[in-house]
Amino acid sequence: MTSEMAGQRNESEQERADRNFVELLQGARVAVTGVQVLFAFLLTVPFSSGFSRLDQADRWLYYAALVSAAIASICYIAPTAQHRVLFRQGRKETLVRRSNLYGIFGALALAVSMTTSTMFVIDYLFQATLAWITAGVLAALALWTWFAQPGLTRNGQSSDRSSAEGNSVSSSED
Repeated sequence: MTSEMAGQRNESEQERADRNFVELLQGARVAVTGVQVLFAFLLTVPFSSGFSRLDQADRWLYYAALVSAAIASICYIAPTAQHRVLFRQGRKETLVRRSNLYGIFGALALAVSMTTSTMFVIDYLFQATLAWITAGVLAALALWTWFAQPGLTRNGQSSDRSSAEGNSVSSSED
């Protein structure tokens, strides 16, 4: 078994930090597009004719959706902005750690924004009960797929079938 197959790469710490940072940015690119579309949509909602008819509860839902989309945008943009400020300062490992945390916070904020946005629209179109049920299912799905399941895998409490069969390639750095 080669060292790469065993989860070890033949790279320096700087090369690993560079690779990790590029991988983090690539992951953020996927999410940031969705955040930008959602945020742009949310920014236009108050200017529609029906917005004035919303009750206070729906206005608070809108507020939560809008602010959490803004927070997600800030978190997903932060690694790129910090990279520009810290360029050639030899702080890539610090930037990688921060970027990972910003990615987690951004994903949490995105989950809140998606859930509250959906709840907001469903409440407007149908009824509060259906909105609450749908939001609960969406929140649970996001929390499970984005955080709980990988958290269990990370802590060794869960494994995929390929891991159990010994067919997976793992890396202690990812």
